[in-house]
Amino acid sequence: MSSSDTEPAESPRSADIEAADQEFDDLDDADLKDAEDYDDEPEPRSSASRMLVLVAAMLVMLLVGAAGGVVVTLSRNGADTPPDTSSVDVGFAQDMRVHHLQAVTMAGIERDRTTDPVLRGIAFDIESTQLAQSSEMAGWLTVWEQPDLPPAGGGHMAWMSEGGTHSHSNGEGGRTTGTVQRMPGMATTQELNQLRKLSGRDLDVLFLQLMLRHHQGGLEMAEYGAQHASEGHVRNLAAKIVTSQQNESDLMAKYLQQRGGKPLPHP
Repeated sequence: MSSSDTEPAESPRSADIEAADQEFDDLDDADLKDAEDYDDEPEPRSSASRMLVLVAAMLVMLLVGAAGGVVVTLSRNGADTPPDTSSVDVGFAQDMRVHHLQAVTMAGIERDRTTDPVLRGIAFDIESTQLAQSSEMAGWLTVWEQPDLPPAGGGHMAWMSEGGTHSHSNGEGGRTTGTVQRMPGMATTQELNQLRKLSGRDLDVLFLQLMLRHHQGGLEMAEYGAQHASEGHVRNLAAKIVTSQQNESDLMAKYLQQRGGKPLPHP
């Protein structure tokens, strides 16, 4: 950002995005334990109105998502026994919320700091969509009387193991039938800190690399949820995530190539 005699205004942020960052701090595992709230790059005063509109739009989507999750779950559960802690539905919702909330953080960094209008647009789309979906899943978990995040230090993806008979990615390029401490595609603390420090083309390339890998890593979980969740609305959202993230991955791969970058190794 260029300096001037006029002190720039602090960029407004959604309280819900700050809460998402705080949820990372509250989890004591390898995925999230060191992820702190990032310091926003100051924005010029002329951008304040635009930022307020963006924040307001995300707040609306957040509230609609949470309310929709509660209403849909109540209307479809009826007298049925809700999914329990060991179910695909609960495990998918909790783990995908963690995965989504990191994407919200990365997209927010890019949205605030990039000077590329194309990438600002896709960052806002990812941020708003995944924040709304995260809120919808939190609504389900509330109705099911389950925590809205997995237990700290308990690992992830056990709900995909089918009692140790089904293998899934171990988040490190291999396969496992047990839990993992870092879900596939999740950025490390060092990578997030690097993203916060960059600007210009370097910022854009690293954002595309990290978000492309993040989307690729989340696909296996979404595909499994779409096929194996017991609740229809859970399968439906998981299938939507598969479609949207595949489409966004294709776009980001193209944008990355156009900017002279190469994808990171597939998670």
